[in-house]
Amino acid sequence: MGAVQQVTGAFEELYGTAPDGVWAAPGRVNLIGEHTDYNDGFVMPFALPHVATAAVARRTDGVLRLHSSDVEGGIVELSLDALEPGTDREWTAYPAGVVWALREAGHPVTGADVHLASTVPTGAGLSSSAALEVVIALALNDLYELGLQRWQLARLCQRAENVYVGAPTGIMDQTASACCEAGHALFLDTRDLSQKQIPFDLAAEGMRLLVVDTQVKHAHSGGEYGKRRAGCEKGAALLGVDALRDIAYDDLDASLERLGDEAEVRRLVRHVVTEDHRVERVVALLEAGDTRAIGPVLTEGHASLRDDFQVSCPELDLVVEAANSAGALGARMTGGGFGGSAIVLTEAADVDTITKAVEEAFAAAGFTAPRVFEAVPSAGARQES
Repeated sequence: MGAVQQVTGAFEELYGTAPDGVWAAPGRVNLIGEHTDYNDGFVMPFALPHVATAAVARRTDGVLRLHSSDVEGGIVELSLDALEPGTDREWTAYPAGVVWALREAGHPVTGADVHLASTVPTGAGLSSSAALEVVIALALNDLYELGLQRWQLARLCQRAENVYVGAPTGIMDQTASACCEAGHALFLDTRDLSQKQIPFDLAAEGMRLLVVDTQVKHAHSGGEYGKRRAGCEKGAALLGVDALRDIAYDDLDASLERLGDEAEVRRLVRHVVTEDHRVERVVALLEAGDTRAIGPVLTEGHASLRDDFQVSCPELDLVVEAANSAGALGARMTGGGFGGSAIVLTEAADVDTITKAVEEAFAAAGFTAPRVFEAVPSAGARQES
């Protein structure tokens, strides 16, 4: 039975009626451009085949009913008028936050019955929360004929996560889930939200991109993420710019000198400016058809995240080290850090060798066995039925 039939059947069992439709929104992997999105910089995500699927029906009585097949417990019933930022610390904060953000922006949402199921791994840095937000936003946009563009839905979902949930995330995850196209990576300028779909069909070139989920859980609303963001804002203020994106790569050394003995801020600034430059290098290489050459740029990005931004962990470092030692083209952590996943670019013929090398390295270190799967650039959010 397919995912659409499963969520439809579960919805009918829960609510005693058929849903008005079924929607899906994917998780994402970020190829390059980490911790640049809240600095008005460049990012390059692509959508995964793993999705959050939602069966949804309209209501007219100001009630939101939520159920997930992935969380123990029955239907959660909420009053739309009672939705307030910071009041919900459960999974329901993500869909409820989207409803709150839509209504706060003046859109006439009068309630919904929702049943959700997701195949996006949680806590793996693959944007399971953004998939949850975007699938709800797209469903309500269609059901209530709100006429919002994909980028507008992404903005509202980001507001839901920032204000309602309380996680200070940038715009990348929601935009990737809403806007990515199959067989492409999305080159996104997070300042003006301009987008360019860059062809990224690794299979056609004899390569694969592996995701290695370290099984180390991370949580964005934790304090470390917020500290990095505040440090970046401090750096921009000290350098007299609106955001670190405004520091030209060629001016980096001079800018770092101006920061004097602000050692921590210097590290953060160096990462963001060099990472924006890495995104531009990867775009240029892909557009030139030189895909294999992006491997060393990925590894360089990991070193910057590990040493300058300091958001890696021993498990992520071990993936990169073991994969590259076993012949990978390049590897790096992906996502916010402090756990989650790493990506490995490899020749198709080397997948088994590299997977085995990573698994053996984890076993030797006494770490929990990682989950390894192939990441195929897939379609963004869509209505399924």
